[in-house]
Amino acid sequence: MPLSEYEQRMLQQMEQQLRSDDPRLASTLADKPHANVRRLSLGALLFLLGLGGLVGGVAIPQIWLGVLGFLAMLGGVMLAMSGPRGGGARGRGAKRSGGPGATASPGGFMQRQEDKWNRRNEDRGR
Repeated sequence: MPLSEYEQRMLQQMEQQLRSDDPRLASTLADKPHANVRRLSLGALLFLLGLGGLVGGVAIPQIWLGVLGFLAMLGGVMLAMSGPRGGGARGRGAKRSGGPGATASPGGFMQRQEDKWNRRNEDRGR
């Protein structure tokens, strides 16, 4: 059921208000990647085939078939959960919209977490 003109106007006003009040939140919500249906469906299919192989490997005592089925299940889950493979603007090492000079840390996981913590505390202090 489509929105009425009044509801559309109200929605647009709310969006504009959000953008002006908290542009960082608005950009975070707008940049949300959409689920890749093809990747999800292939992952689910691979998972189901792996499940069949695992059950078949248990039903007829063939260890290699069960292990192969488990690996296929694992691969299906990894495929379904993985993100897009491109090195576009959202790739590793790209600049982020956190403020002036905010870039992705070249360090490891802990360094990135520390940088996020510091940025969060700086934002609260303003």
